Amino acid sequence: MTVDLLLALLGFAFVTSVTPGPNNMMLLASGVNFGLRRTVPHMLGISLGHALMVFLVGLGLAGIFTAWPPALTVLKVVSVAYMLWLAWKIAHSAAPGTGRASAQPMTFLQAAAFQWVNPKAWAMSLGAVAAYVPNPSIQAYALVALVFSTVNLPSVTLWAAAGQAVRRWLEGPGRLRVFNVTMAVLLVLSLWPVVTMEL
Repeated sequence: MTVDLLLALLGFAFVTSVTPGPNNMMLLASGVNFGLRRTVPHMLGISLGHALMVFLVGLGLAGIFTAWPPALTVLKVVSVAYMLWLAWKIAHSAAPGTGRASAQPMTFLQAAAFQWVNPKAWAMSLGAVAAYVPNPSIQAYALVALVFSTVNLPSVTLWAAAGQAVRRWLEGPGRLRVFNVTMAVLLVLSLWPVVTMEL
């Protein structure tokens, strides 16, 4: 990969990682509800899970959608159902220490698995492999995955840190409730790309 292409890939990875999407909305909510330290496994799951996704998409996983078109419909249905469930969980989150013992931040494995039903993650993976790998090889796909994980982690950390930064202001149960419902609504609105997605 040439230096120019690598710099372009870095820019693409940064812009797509730092802009709003399902991952970042959930990290913002997690930062508010659980703080930055407890959100670290969630952040690592996103970064490493997406890097693995980029690598596997490069190896040809996306070809499933060409070989069996109904797979795209299955992906859409699963994505919508899972994201609606997550939105419901966010909307009904209570502040830590208020007796809702079931309220927990997303784990590493949950966050990594979420990438497979996240339409933005699919778009990022497919876009990176299609645009920045002129000579397909395992090494090239591994490099793209490495670039994404390197750029993605600091980018998603900003969202969780922003959540923690406004945590004190949202300590009142009324404000926290409004915030969580707002985050849930934004997550539901982010489903629009799922409905229109073509791979």
